[in-house]
Amino acid sequence: MTTENSSADVQEGAAAPGPGIDTTLARRRSAELEQRLRVDPGRFRVLTGDRPTGRLHLGHYFGTLQNRVRLQDLGVETFVLVADYQVLTDRDVAEHLAEHVEDLVLDYLACGIDPERSTIFTHSALPALNQLLLPFLSLVSVAELRRNPTVKDEIAHSRQAAVSGLMFTYPVHQAADILFCKADLVPVGQDQLPHLEVTRTVARRFNDRYAAGNPVFPEPDALLSDAPLLLGTDGTKMSKSRANAVALAATADETAALIRRAKTDATRRITYAPAARPEVSSLVLLAALCQGRDPHAVAEEIGDAGAAALKRTATEAVNDHFAPLRARRQEYARDRTYLRKVLQAGNERAAAIAESTLDEVRAAMGTRYR
Repeated sequence: MTTENSSADVQEGAAAPGPGIDTTLARRRSAELEQRLRVDPGRFRVLTGDRPTGRLHLGHYFGTLQNRVRLQDLGVETFVLVADYQVLTDRDVAEHLAEHVEDLVLDYLACGIDPERSTIFTHSALPALNQLLLPFLSLVSVAELRRNPTVKDEIAHSRQAAVSGLMFTYPVHQAADILFCKADLVPVGQDQLPHLEVTRTVARRFNDRYAAGNPVFPEPDALLSDAPLLLGTDGTKMSKSRANAVALAATADETAALIRRAKTDATRRITYAPAARPEVSSLVLLAALCQGRDPHAVAEEIGDAGAAALKRTATEAVNDHFAPLRARRQEYARDRTYLRKVLQAGNERAAAIAESTLDEVRAAMGTRYR
């Protein structure tokens, strides 16, 4: 499932949670799970990932990638999906797919995702995962898919000439992503709760219909993130598709050029006030995150020096913080064969789990003909 950022990425312009989803309860449950994670991380399995539609950016890093590395380092069994099939959910053609997949793996490795401790795999390499989609679709009604607020929003922002069946069934495909490995935790933003609720519904209905008393699937919980909201250089949501983001792979000069053109406002004194001054506050927050400081302190330090000083501070903070990551990325990029080996090993590991789960599904449904 691009999760947190989306099945695995937080979708651009995602909708608010739909009716019937108690976000207060979800947050309380997430807080409880965080406490349990610290006590016994090894009992949990996490599924997360992204669609390979372009290079990951600073918003992805602070929104999801840091958290994935944190969970991995805690000892949580972590599966990271490169959702190559799901590129087609909102576009007619998956352009430059192989290049984007390798870029995604490079970003993962550079950020600290360790293929020895986390399973990095691709959708297209797991036929058994995708076979789960058929029985899962029988468990969800057309009306339920239509009223999913995230699907509505994704359809509204689709780049396709016409809405495809894959777009419409996207939440069920994500259910297969999560349930094939029996993940019990899915790191998501609040906007992705409707998708996760579809997964929980599919798991519950499958168990009730085919495996009463001996459930095949867990009902996964949301691990809600309080990811900081970083705006793009144009003052809108930072996005791969809007050419307004600083890529993790950007050079120091490219970073400086992008931040120089970032939108601010006419008030000279720099303050941290996200509601009143979102563009200025986003730059302050970016600098603070990179420096490990409180954003109010960063703003106070810049004071009356104005937007130019703010942009210099943010540029220096980003380039200092990401210099080691960028060096690691360049090192990994010199050995493309290694990237393929990482994917091959992850695909083999994930495929074996998917085959085992599909065999359980067939046994429960009475379609194991041997």
